[in-house]
Amino acid sequence: MSMKVAVLLSGGVDSSVALRLLQEDKHDITAFYLKIWLQDEFSFLGNCPWEEDLEYARGVCEQAGVPLEIIPLQDEYWSKVVSYAIREIKEGRTPNPDMFCNSLIKFGEFFNKISPDYEKVASGHYANLIHGTNSLDLQLTPDPIKDQTYFLAYLTRAQLGRALFPIGNYDKKGIRRLAKQYNLPNKDRKDSQGVCFLGKIKFRDFIKFHLGELPGDIVNIDTGKIMGRHPGYYYYTIGQRSGIGLHGGPWYVIQKDIVKNIVYISGSADLLEREQNSFRVAHINWINKPDSEDSLLRVKIRHGARFFDCRLTLDSENSGNVQLQGSDKGIAAGQFAVFYNGLSCLGGGIIDTIDYIQS
Repeated sequence: MSMKVAVLLSGGVDSSVALRLLQEDKHDITAFYLKIWLQDEFSFLGNCPWEEDLEYARGVCEQAGVPLEIIPLQDEYWSKVVSYAIREIKEGRTPNPDMFCNSLIKFGEFFNKISPDYEKVASGHYANLIHGTNSLDLQLTPDPIKDQTYFLAYLTRAQLGRALFPIGNYDKKGIRRLAKQYNLPNKDRKDSQGVCFLGKIKFRDFIKFHLGELPGDIVNIDTGKIMGRHPGYYYYTIGQRSGIGLHGGPWYVIQKDIVKNIVYISGSADLLEREQNSFRVAHINWINKPDSEDSLLRVKIRHGARFFDCRLTLDSENSGNVQLQGSDKGIAAGQFAVFYNGLSCLGGGIIDTIDYIQS
Protein backbone atom coordinates (compact mmCIF):
# COMPACT_ATOMS: atom_id res chain seq x y z
CA MET A 1 0.00 0.00 0.00
CA SER A 2 1.41 3.34 -1.07
CA MET A 3 1.99 5.89 1.69
CA LYS A 4 3.06 9.52 1.90
CA VAL A 5 6.54 9.30 3.47
CA ALA A 6 9.00 11.92 4.70
CA VAL A 7 12.56 10.61 4.28
CA LEU A 8 15.34 11.93 6.50
CA LEU A 9 18.27 12.24 4.11
CA SER A 10 21.72 12.89 5.58
CA GLY A 11 23.87 12.71 2.47
CA GLY A 12 25.21 9.32 3.54
CA VAL A 13 24.79 5.96 1.82
CA ASP A 14 22.35 4.38 4.28
CA SER A 15 19.60 7.01 4.07
CA SER A 16 20.11 7.30 0.30
CA VAL A 17 19.52 3.58 -0.20
CA ALA A 18 16.50 3.80 2.12
CA LEU A 19 15.06 6.49 -0.16
CA ARG A 20 15.53 4.38 -3.28
CA LEU A 21 13.97 1.30 -1.65
CA LEU A 22 10.90 3.34 -0.74
CA GLN A 23 10.75 4.69 -4.28
CA GLU A 24 10.82 1.14 -5.65
CA ASP A 25 7.85 0.34 -3.41
CA LYS A 26 5.91 3.19 -5.12
CA HIS A 27 5.55 5.39 -2.04
CA ASP A 28 4.92 9.12 -2.38
CA ILE A 29 8.18 10.42 -0.91
CA THR A 30 9.75 13.77 -0.11
CA ALA A 31 13.31 13.99 1.20
CA PHE A 32 14.24 16.31 4.06
CA TYR A 33 17.71 17.45 5.07
CA LEU A 34 17.92 18.61 8.67
CA LYS A 35 20.41 21.43 9.16
CA ILE A 36 21.61 20.88 12.71
CA TRP A 37 25.35 21.41 12.35
CA LEU A 38 26.85 24.02 14.64
CA GLN A 39 29.61 24.98 12.21
CA ASP A 40 28.19 28.45 11.58
CA GLU A 41 29.55 29.56 14.95
CA PHE A 42 32.83 27.72 14.32
CA SER A 43 33.54 29.25 10.90
CA PHE A 44 36.98 30.26 12.12
CA LEU A 45 37.94 26.55 12.15
CA GLY A 46 37.45 25.96 8.42
CA ASN A 47 34.94 24.51 5.97
CA CYS A 48 31.46 23.36 7.03
CA PRO A 49 30.86 19.63 6.40
CA TRP A 50 27.08 20.12 6.16
CA GLU A 51 27.61 21.78 2.78
CA GLU A 52 29.21 18.58 1.46
CA ASP A 53 26.40 16.49 3.00
CA LEU A 54 23.79 18.68 1.36
CA GLU A 55 25.55 18.46 -2.01
CA TYR A 56 25.37 14.67 -1.88
CA ALA A 57 21.74 14.76 -0.73
CA ARG A 58 20.83 16.99 -3.66
CA GLY A 59 22.63 14.66 -6.06
CA VAL A 60 20.75 11.63 -4.77
CA CYS A 61 17.38 13.41 -5.05
CA GLU A 62 18.08 14.78 -8.53
CA GLN A 63 19.03 11.33 -9.74
CA ALA A 64 15.84 9.82 -8.26
CA GLY A 65 13.56 12.71 -9.23
CA VAL A 66 12.52 13.24 -5.61
CA PRO A 67 11.90 16.70 -4.10
CA LEU A 68 14.27 17.81 -1.32
CA GLU A 69 13.48 20.29 1.44
CA ILE A 70 15.91 21.78 3.94
CA ILE A 71 14.65 22.13 7.51
CA PRO A 72 16.73 24.33 9.87
CA LEU A 73 16.66 22.92 13.40
CA GLN A 74 19.79 24.48 14.85
CA ASP A 75 18.01 26.37 17.63
CA GLU A 76 16.07 23.28 18.71
CA TYR A 77 19.21 21.17 18.49
CA TRP A 78 21.11 23.58 20.67
CA SER A 79 18.45 23.79 23.36
CA LYS A 80 17.67 20.06 23.50
CA VAL A 81 20.88 18.22 22.59
CA VAL A 82 24.00 20.39 22.71
CA SER A 83 23.10 22.04 26.00
CA TYR A 84 22.57 18.57 27.50
CA ALA A 85 26.00 17.44 26.26
CA ILE A 86 27.73 20.52 27.70
CA ARG A 87 25.92 20.11 31.02
CA GLU A 88 26.94 16.45 31.31
CA ILE A 89 30.56 17.19 30.40
CA LYS A 90 30.68 19.95 33.02
CA GLU A 91 29.35 17.48 35.61
CA GLY A 92 32.12 15.04 34.72
CA ARG A 93 29.72 12.56 33.13
CA THR A 94 29.77 10.88 29.71
CA PRO A 95 26.98 12.20 27.46
CA ASN A 96 25.42 10.39 24.51
CA PRO A 97 23.95 13.14 22.32
CA ASP A 98 22.96 10.69 19.56
CA MET A 99 20.23 9.27 21.81
CA PHE A 100 18.57 12.66 22.17
CA CYS A 101 19.19 13.64 18.57
CA ASN A 102 16.96 10.72 17.56
CA SER A 103 14.26 11.05 20.21
CA LEU A 104 14.03 14.85 20.44
CA ILE A 105 15.05 16.05 16.96
CA LYS A 106 14.76 13.52 14.13
CA PHE A 107 11.62 11.88 15.51
CA GLY A 108 10.62 14.78 17.74
CA GLU A 109 10.91 18.38 16.56
CA PHE A 110 10.95 17.26 12.93
CA PHE A 111 7.49 15.73 13.38
CA ASN A 112 6.25 19.19 14.35
CA LYS A 113 7.77 20.80 11.26
CA ILE A 114 6.13 18.68 8.60
CA SER A 115 2.53 18.18 7.55
CA PRO A 116 0.52 15.54 9.44
CA ASP A 117 -0.32 14.20 5.97
CA TYR A 118 2.97 12.32 6.08
CA GLU A 119 1.98 8.90 7.36
CA LYS A 120 5.55 7.80 8.07
CA VAL A 121 8.99 9.29 8.71
CA ALA A 122 11.74 7.09 7.28
CA SER A 123 15.45 7.08 8.05
CA GLY A 124 18.56 5.07 7.24
CA HIS A 125 18.85 3.47 10.68
CA TYR A 126 19.75 -0.20 10.94
CA ALA A 127 16.71 -1.38 12.90
CA ASN A 128 13.62 -3.51 12.40
CA LEU A 129 10.09 -2.58 13.39
CA ILE A 130 7.53 -5.35 13.70
CA HIS A 131 3.91 -4.20 13.85
CA GLY A 132 1.23 -6.48 15.28
CA THR A 133 -2.49 -5.88 15.79
CA ASN A 134 -1.90 -4.27 19.18
CA SER A 135 1.87 -4.57 19.43
CA LEU A 136 5.04 -2.82 18.35
CA ASP A 137 8.46 -4.46 18.50
CA LEU A 138 11.85 -2.84 17.82
CA GLN A 139 14.19 -5.65 16.79
CA LEU A 140 17.86 -6.22 16.00
CA THR A 141 19.09 -6.32 12.41
CA PRO A 142 21.32 -8.88 10.63
CA ASP A 143 24.40 -6.67 11.08
CA PRO A 144 25.57 -6.84 14.74
CA ILE A 145 28.17 -4.11 14.21
CA LYS A 146 25.99 -1.56 12.42
CA ASP A 147 22.75 -2.31 14.30
CA GLN A 148 21.38 0.97 15.69
CA THR A 149 18.58 -0.16 17.97
CA TYR A 150 20.80 1.06 20.84
CA PHE A 151 20.47 4.65 19.58
CA LEU A 152 16.70 4.30 19.10
CA ALA A 153 15.92 2.99 22.60
CA TYR A 154 14.76 6.40 23.83
CA LEU A 155 12.01 6.73 21.21
CA THR A 156 8.47 6.48 22.52
CA ARG A 157 5.98 3.96 21.18
CA ALA A 158 4.12 6.83 19.50
CA GLN A 159 7.29 7.94 17.71
CA LEU A 160 8.11 4.40 16.62
CA GLY A 161 4.56 3.94 15.41
CA ARG A 162 5.18 6.65 12.84
CA ALA A 163 8.75 5.56 12.00
CA LEU A 164 9.95 3.49 9.07
CA PHE A 165 13.36 1.82 8.73
CA PRO A 166 13.63 0.52 5.15
CA ILE A 167 17.15 -0.96 5.46
CA GLY A 168 16.42 -2.99 8.60
CA ASN A 169 16.76 -6.34 6.83
CA TYR A 170 20.18 -5.57 5.36
CA ASP A 171 23.75 -5.60 6.57
CA LYS A 172 26.28 -2.93 5.56
CA LYS A 173 27.71 -5.00 2.71
CA GLY A 174 24.23 -5.39 1.26
CA ILE A 175 23.63 -1.63 1.45
CA ARG A 176 26.93 -0.95 -0.33
CA ARG A 177 25.93 -3.39 -3.08
CA LEU A 178 22.58 -1.65 -3.52
CA ALA A 179 24.29 1.75 -3.62
CA LYS A 180 26.42 0.55 -6.53
CA GLN A 181 23.40 -0.99 -8.29
CA TYR A 182 21.57 2.34 -8.01
CA ASN A 183 24.80 4.10 -9.03
CA LEU A 184 24.28 6.60 -6.23
CA PRO A 185 26.47 9.72 -6.27
CA ASN A 186 27.67 8.81 -2.76
CA LYS A 187 28.10 5.06 -3.38
CA ASP A 188 31.77 5.20 -2.36
CA ARG A 189 31.42 7.77 0.43
CA LYS A 190 32.79 6.69 3.80
CA ASP A 191 30.56 6.45 6.86
CA SER A 192 30.60 9.47 9.17
CA GLN A 193 32.34 9.09 12.52
CA GLY A 194 32.41 10.97 15.81
CA VAL A 195 29.95 13.00 17.84
CA CYS A 196 26.85 13.72 15.78
CA PHE A 197 26.85 17.53 15.97
CA LEU A 198 30.57 18.25 15.73
CA GLY A 199 31.38 17.17 12.20
CA LYS A 200 35.02 18.04 11.61
CA ILE A 201 35.31 20.20 14.73
CA LYS A 202 37.74 18.81 17.30
CA PHE A 203 36.09 17.97 20.59
CA ARG A 204 38.69 20.01 22.49
CA ASP A 205 37.91 23.10 20.40
CA PHE A 206 34.20 22.65 21.07
CA ILE A 207 34.80 22.43 24.83
CA LYS A 208 37.07 25.48 24.82
CA PHE A 209 34.52 27.53 22.87
CA HIS A 210 31.66 26.75 25.28
CA LEU A 211 33.32 26.18 28.65
CA GLY A 212 36.55 28.13 28.31
CA GLU A 213 39.45 27.28 30.58
CA LEU A 214 39.51 26.54 34.30
CA PRO A 215 43.17 26.01 35.30
CA GLY A 216 43.88 23.44 38.01
CA ASP A 217 46.46 20.98 39.29
CA ILE A 218 47.55 17.66 37.81
CA VAL A 219 48.38 15.43 40.77
CA ASN A 220 50.19 12.09 40.91
CA ILE A 221 47.67 9.90 42.72
CA ASP A 222 50.48 7.58 43.91
CA THR A 223 52.59 10.26 45.60
CA GLY A 224 50.27 13.25 46.02
CA LYS A 225 52.83 15.41 44.19
CA ILE A 226 51.62 18.23 41.91
CA MET A 227 53.02 17.36 38.47
CA GLY A 228 51.72 20.27 36.43
CA ARG A 229 48.69 22.33 35.48
CA HIS A 230 45.69 21.64 33.27
CA PRO A 231 43.19 23.96 31.49
CA GLY A 232 40.08 22.32 33.00
CA TYR A 233 39.04 18.88 34.27
CA TYR A 234 36.44 18.60 31.50
CA TYR A 235 39.16 18.32 28.85
CA TYR A 236 40.19 14.92 30.23
CA THR A 237 38.67 11.45 30.22
CA ILE A 238 39.39 8.55 32.53
CA GLY A 239 42.02 6.30 30.96
CA GLN A 240 43.39 9.05 28.72
CA ARG A 241 47.08 8.63 27.92
CA SER A 242 47.95 11.11 25.17
CA GLY A 243 47.65 14.88 25.39
CA ILE A 244 48.41 15.19 29.12
CA GLY A 245 51.54 17.21 28.37
CA LEU A 246 53.91 15.82 30.99
CA HIS A 247 57.41 14.39 30.61
CA GLY A 248 58.58 11.09 32.07
CA GLY A 249 55.52 9.10 31.11
CA PRO A 250 53.54 7.27 30.07
CA TRP A 251 50.91 8.89 32.29
CA TYR A 252 47.28 7.87 32.61
CA VAL A 253 44.30 9.90 33.79
CA ILE A 254 42.98 7.91 36.75
CA GLN A 255 40.42 10.16 38.42
CA LYS A 256 38.91 13.66 38.33
CA ASP A 257 37.74 15.79 41.25
CA ILE A 258 35.32 18.23 39.65
CA VAL A 259 34.73 20.15 42.87
CA LYS A 260 38.42 20.86 43.49
CA ASN A 261 39.22 20.86 39.74
CA ILE A 262 42.02 18.30 40.14
CA VAL A 263 43.06 15.75 37.52
CA TYR A 264 44.75 12.70 39.06
CA ILE A 265 47.28 10.73 37.05
CA SER A 266 49.46 7.67 37.53
CA GLY A 267 52.42 6.13 35.75
CA SER A 268 50.69 2.77 35.97
CA ALA A 269 47.49 1.69 34.25
CA ASP A 270 46.77 -0.80 37.05
CA LEU A 271 44.33 1.57 38.72
CA LEU A 272 42.26 1.58 35.53
CA GLU A 273 41.75 -2.16 35.74
CA ARG A 274 38.85 -1.89 38.17
CA GLU A 275 36.17 -4.28 37.06
CA GLN A 276 32.55 -3.14 37.25
CA ASN A 277 29.72 -5.63 37.47
CA SER A 278 26.68 -3.67 38.68
CA PHE A 279 25.17 -0.24 38.34
CA ARG A 280 22.02 1.73 38.90
CA VAL A 281 19.97 2.88 35.91
CA ALA A 282 17.44 5.73 35.95
CA HIS A 283 15.05 7.53 33.59
CA ILE A 284 14.28 4.33 31.68
CA ASN A 285 12.16 4.70 28.56
CA TRP A 286 10.19 1.51 27.96
CA ILE A 287 9.17 0.49 24.46
CA ASN A 288 7.99 -2.82 25.89
CA LYS A 289 8.34 -3.27 29.64
CA PRO A 290 9.49 -6.67 30.99
CA ASP A 291 6.78 -8.89 32.45
CA SER A 292 8.52 -9.05 35.83
CA GLU A 293 10.08 -6.48 38.17
CA ASP A 294 13.03 -8.86 38.45
CA SER A 295 14.05 -10.01 34.97
CA LEU A 296 16.89 -11.86 33.27
CA LEU A 297 17.70 -9.83 30.15
CA ARG A 298 20.56 -8.79 27.92
CA VAL A 299 22.03 -5.30 28.08
CA LYS A 300 24.28 -3.11 25.96
CA ILE A 301 26.24 -0.40 27.75
CA ARG A 302 27.52 1.14 24.51
CA HIS A 303 26.81 0.91 20.80
CA GLY A 304 28.36 -2.19 19.24
CA ALA A 305 27.99 -5.93 19.01
CA ARG A 306 28.66 -6.78 22.66
CA PHE A 307 25.87 -7.80 25.02
CA PHE A 308 25.95 -8.77 28.69
CA ASP A 309 23.50 -11.13 30.29
CA CYS A 310 22.09 -9.32 33.29
CA ARG A 311 19.46 -9.22 36.00
CA LEU A 312 17.39 -6.05 36.11
CA THR A 313 15.61 -5.41 39.39
CA LEU A 314 13.21 -2.48 39.14
CA ASP A 315 12.44 -0.37 42.19
CA SER A 316 10.11 2.01 40.34
CA GLU A 317 8.49 2.34 36.93
CA ASN A 318 11.67 3.63 35.31
CA SER A 319 14.64 2.94 37.58
CA GLY A 320 16.40 -0.03 39.08
CA ASN A 321 19.61 -1.98 39.61
CA VAL A 322 21.52 -4.00 37.04
CA GLN A 323 23.72 -6.97 37.94
CA LEU A 324 25.91 -8.13 35.06
CA GLN A 325 26.81 -11.77 34.51
CA GLY A 326 30.38 -10.78 33.82
CA SER A 327 32.16 -7.47 34.20
CA ASP A 328 33.44 -4.51 32.24
CA LYS A 329 36.09 -1.82 32.81
CA GLY A 330 34.49 0.95 30.79
CA ILE A 331 31.12 1.70 32.39
CA ALA A 332 30.66 5.42 33.03
CA ALA A 333 27.94 7.50 34.63
CA GLY A 334 25.90 9.24 31.94
CA GLN A 335 26.14 6.38 29.46
CA PHE A 336 22.98 4.59 28.36
CA ALA A 337 22.11 1.01 29.23
CA VAL A 338 19.77 -0.55 26.67
CA PHE A 339 17.88 -3.76 27.46
CA TYR A 340 17.00 -6.65 25.16
CA ASN A 341 14.92 -9.79 25.36
CA GLY A 342 15.97 -12.04 22.51
CA LEU A 343 15.90 -9.91 19.36
CA SER A 344 13.63 -7.28 20.93
CA CYS A 345 14.92 -3.94 22.17
CA LEU A 346 12.81 -3.19 25.25
CA GLY A 347 14.12 0.31 25.98
CA GLY A 348 16.93 1.97 27.86
CA GLY A 349 17.95 4.35 30.60
CA ILE A 350 20.84 6.43 31.93
CA ILE A 351 23.56 4.86 34.08
CA ASP A 352 23.47 6.72 37.36
CA THR A 353 25.94 5.11 39.76
CA ILE A 354 28.42 2.24 39.38
CA ASP A 355 29.63 -0.47 41.75
CA TYR A 356 33.18 -1.79 41.51
CA ILE A 357 34.25 -5.35 42.26
CA GLN A 358 36.21 -5.27 45.48
CA SER A 359 39.69 -6.74 45.13
